[in-house]
Amino acid sequence: MTQTITARARPGYHDAVARFSIHEAMAGLQGDLETGLNACVECCDRHAGAGRVALRCLTADEELTEYTFEDLRDLSARAANVFHAQGIRPGDVIAGLLPRRVELVATVLGAWRLGAVYQPLFTAFGPKAIEHRLATSGAKLVVTIDGQRAKLDEIPGCPPVAVIGADAAPAPGDVDFRAALDAASPEFDPVMRRGEDLFMMMSTSGTTGLPKGVPVPLRALLAFGAYMRDAIGLNETDTFWNIADPGWAYGLYYALTGPLLLGQPTIFYEGGFTAESTYRIIDRLGVTSLAGSPTAFRLLIAAGTEAAEPVKGRLRVVSSAGEPLNPEIIRWFAENLGAPIHDHYGQTEMGMCVNNHHGLEHPVRAGSSGLAMPGYRVVVLDDDGRELGPNQPGVLAIDMAKSPLMWFSGYLNQATPALAGGYYRTGDSVEFEPDGSISFIGRSDDVITSSGYRIGPFDVESALIEHPAVVEAAVIGVPDPERTEIVKAFVILAKGFEGSETLAEELRAHVKKRLSAHAYPKLIDFVADLPKTPSGKIQRFILRKAEVEKQAQA
Repeated sequence: MTQTITARARPGYHDAVARFSIHEAMAGLQGDLETGLNACVECCDRHAGAGRVALRCLTADEELTEYTFEDLRDLSARAANVFHAQGIRPGDVIAGLLPRRVELVATVLGAWRLGAVYQPLFTAFGPKAIEHRLATSGAKLVVTIDGQRAKLDEIPGCPPVAVIGADAAPAPGDVDFRAALDAASPEFDPVMRRGEDLFMMMSTSGTTGLPKGVPVPLRALLAFGAYMRDAIGLNETDTFWNIADPGWAYGLYYALTGPLLLGQPTIFYEGGFTAESTYRIIDRLGVTSLAGSPTAFRLLIAAGTEAAEPVKGRLRVVSSAGEPLNPEIIRWFAENLGAPIHDHYGQTEMGMCVNNHHGLEHPVRAGSSGLAMPGYRVVVLDDDGRELGPNQPGVLAIDMAKSPLMWFSGYLNQATPALAGGYYRTGDSVEFEPDGSISFIGRSDDVITSSGYRIGPFDVESALIEHPAVVEAAVIGVPDPERTEIVKAFVILAKGFEGSETLAEELRAHVKKRLSAHAYPKLIDFVADLPKTPSGKIQRFILRKAEVEKQAQA
């Protein structure tokens, strides 16, 4: 049975919370969490049969190709046959180091059709970042394009590779993915799994160690669908575009999985973000529902009111995630685009769960992250794990026992202290307002948010220390009006090296190559020592405080 979305008056938020039923949510799936379901069926097969468009792909030159649900069903079956021929079986992990092309969708849906698990790898990652994620997941196959293939040569014990080439033949041992797809059968019976079985393997960055593996079970589909309906407010009259890259959680969860789950088409644009291309695509494709990060929206604002004029009034709703939404963005979008933009909050571990909902009626207060999505009970805890009332700062947490949509149950193969006492602690400092909405105060950890990306200092420090000139490094986020924060490194040099702008640029290039293009330190200070605790842990908060004070005095 295909689930359809009909345009309707928005239900009241409190009524939706009171009426929420996990059984009703499960009834929206074709399969059953206990007796069997398949993510490819839920996001593709059950919507096939009417010739509806599922995917609109734009190349970097903005050449448009459309694919129906029938097209994606056949592609997923071909991909599943290719993967099966390579020895992939249900529960195995397939990693995708892929840009926003149809082959990415074929890889994801093909993995799911086979009952396998998909792991995203952001294409800006360098070999070091890729190596750790593959080691964590135990991936059995990597699908990539020829322009990314060389990174995998630097990874010890890299799994087999399937390559989407341009003109050159793949290297010996590699699978020519496009040719294999063409030769494969478009028939492959979906493998049924249960709600606790995995269908994604994500990674999240921390401050005291390398990125942690985040297993995502099939029951997370219920939460993804709820977010698309209640927070995004997606309906059948919308043309939806989430500009987030599917190499990250918000893009994979809500630019690909979420809309297809609800039988709605999504848009992939392979080019880099610019205000000009964004406005052109909104105008050309008639986008009515846009999702992205405040950094992208600030770049739209920077392009000026004249650039926005051709699409003013075209956007019905805009959704923002990744970092707190600045009030001036809300005002500008209302005045110059005629569109309400709402702030949404979530994490890789739990998806989005605190939102100013487009699909539910409730007051929206500027500066607020919103209200708990129906299906979640959100609380604020003090250091002793006690629940706090309004205007009492504490840590945002999810009451696991009373949040039926919450699917996270711990990091892969390691302890998860954040789950102690029946709560999942997000590590973010917030407080309740008297109306029940959440106000964001700041992060309790050291994760850096820059241009919508969450960057773990430990990753950057580790990459810096690999350079022969570096003995030790500490990395922090420095407040920045355009990017929220920029990455700054404090570096202790080895003997025989002297700090210079030439060396600083060499270190930036090293981190870009080894880690990723967005995580390199834009600012580098060469220092003689670093503030530490008696046990030897770097006190990044002292460095941050000094930078904030320096900015205030400038």
